[in-house]
Amino acid sequence: MRLLLLAILAMTSTLAVAETIAWPDLPDTCFVSGRSATNQDVDNGCAAFLINVKGKAAGTPIKLEIPQYAMHVEEGTGKETPVIIIQAEENGDIKAVGYKELGTEQLGAALLKEVRLLGTKKPS
Repeated sequence: MRLLLLAILAMTSTLAVAETIAWPDLPDTCFVSGRSATNQDVDNGCAAFLINVKGKAAGTPIKLEIPQYAMHVEEGTGKETPVIIIQAEENGDIKAVGYKELGTEQLGAALLKEVRLLGTKKPS
């Protein structure tokens, strides 16, 4: 019961945070979907990372709708940062996403399990 209550409180808190964020429209360009990122994608700010093995692209796209809204949840502190996912790739057991933080042009990368996907409709 206590775990359920904590989960409900966390979800309610997240919804309250999402409601106070001025979510922009999703971008029409400058993201990577259905393929691995290239050096040019990273150089142009359209991808946050490359997965290379011995100098060759080794990432496989993850089947996610890209771009989409999400919350990056910092491990340890639980701090939530609103982001737009601009890429999703995996290699072996590692599943990673690249994102742009809202309100800045800061790019970041995280494990897929460190983000809460919110979909392609503006959170309300």
